Amino acid sequence: MAIKKSVVLPKAAVVQREDITSDLFIVKFKPEETFAFKPGQYATLGVNDIERAYSIVSAPHEPLLEVFVELVPPPLGQLTPLLKSLRLGDSVTIRPRAKGIFTMDSNYNNHLMIATVTGIAPFLSIIRSYIHEGRTGHRFYVLQGASYRDEFVYKEEMEDLALRYSDFIFYVPTISRPSEERNSSWTGESGRVNVIVEQYISQFRLQSLSTLAYVCGHPGMIEDVKQRLTGEEFKVKEERFWKE
Repeated sequence: MAIKKSVVLPKAAVVQREDITSDLFIVKFKPEETFAFKPGQYATLGVNDIERAYSIVSAPHEPLLEVFVELVPPPLGQLTPLLKSLRLGDSVTIRPRAKGIFTMDSNYNNHLMIATVTGIAPFLSIIRSYIHEGRTGHRFYVLQGASYRDEFVYKEEMEDLALRYSDFIFYVPTISRPSEERNSSWTGESGRVNVIVEQYISQFRLQSLSTLAYVCGHPGMIEDVKQRLTGEEFKVKEERFWKE
């Protein structure tokens, strides 16, 4: 009888981490081996033999591997509580190959990117890489929804990019619970992100032949956006974030 050999996976050490809210945090890892990926792909991370896929926030040229995580408490959550407990110097396993086809299609001039909270991750990777490479000829329209204003963890970065590259980057964050105290100082857009999509398609004058829509995050949001956009003949790529 053949003996099955156990696979020893490479590791990645925690070199930076930041808790944003009670259930949202950023972790940056330094892989012990070269980890190549395309903007928009995901890495498979593991702790104590529990593995999950996480979209990569960082661009390929950046030295650290950045992920944006939402805590799912036990018993439903298995890996995120372990990631939440990591401290500087701790390590996770990392599958040596990135995966995923949620990448930029350069055949389209316009890229409509729709996300809920952590779903912003692959879009940041794509946009950071695009700018770093000095590319031109494409435009990015990013719509991000959240329940509360403090869940827009990368809002400052996105607004800065939209200001610096105002000819091709546009960013609209929207909250779904504007009347709650936690959002008392909010002055921006309100409403679920899937509900405002058609409004901004019209405002940005996007046409289906020149625009590719990407939706990432909550499955319910994705299904609703697909129904809305398919009727208008937009092509849609999706990346679903399921609860553990």
